[in-house]
Amino acid sequence: MACVDPNPEMRNEFMRRWRVKEGYASMQALSQHVSQIDVVSICSPTSSHLSDVRAALALRPRVIFCEKPLASNVADAEAIVSECDRAGVSLIVNYNRRWDASANQLKQELDTGAWGQVRSVSGVYTRGVSNNGSHMVDLLQLLLGPIRLTDVGMPIYDGFEDDPSVPMFVQTDSGIPVFISCGYARDYSLFELQIVTEFGVIAMEDGGMAWRFRRAVESPMFRNYRSLDSGLERVAGNLRSAMLAAVDEVCRVAHGEHVESSTGSNALVAIRICDQAKQLSIQKPLNVT
Repeated sequence: MACVDPNPEMRNEFMRRWRVKEGYASMQALSQHVSQIDVVSICSPTSSHLSDVRAALALRPRVIFCEKPLASNVADAEAIVSECDRAGVSLIVNYNRRWDASANQLKQELDTGAWGQVRSVSGVYTRGVSNNGSHMVDLLQLLLGPIRLTDVGMPIYDGFEDDPSVPMFVQTDSGIPVFISCGYARDYSLFELQIVTEFGVIAMEDGGMAWRFRRAVESPMFRNYRSLDSGLERVAGNLRSAMLAAVDEVCRVAHGEHVESSTGSNALVAIRICDQAKQLSIQKPLNVT
């Protein structure tokens, strides 16, 4: 129905590309469309999310589809979730790997014991603990269930002055150790995960564009010894299709289905863990010998 962008050049280009008939410089200018809009998609800077969600709620939509992270701080995120709940508006947060068929298939395999016990997990990300680190935290929640922060490393400023990347040690409710390390965004983008299990090692590569599976086999060299195979079982992931699946779900929720894969609930957990990690990391003393 309409788009909003304060930059007229960006707004006009968006309208042309996506064949949008109406464009406005602010959410408030949409006031004549109260109760006419089913879905509002918020892709503004994180610091604007709370005010933009409030403006969207005034339009009385059925669904708000909000970019991650939900807010710049825990208090704003909690306010967004609370106000959407009170208004009866479904809040869907764009942690896109929750719509990734490859990630969901792996979750099912882990849940059913197809890989045996999970022994440990390691991940790596760049460009901000809230910006991209929250993606990793949310993916771990999806695959492993509830997690809690146990320790952090020193902050790494590789993208945002107010959002450093932070190495994190977390643990699942069942005691699985997880280490989330950091690269350096100015070198290159990096978002990968490795899961060590009883029956082999699973690696998500290139942000989820590919997956590699190495299975435990009898060693070809040492008798009575097991090792991993060569890992030639590398398959393409389904990350490219995740956004289409998300849009499909948004449409179904707007029509009354209760199928939300990524809500304010899991988004709140992610922002709480990442905010806690950020605060602990900034306060951590630097020991140099």
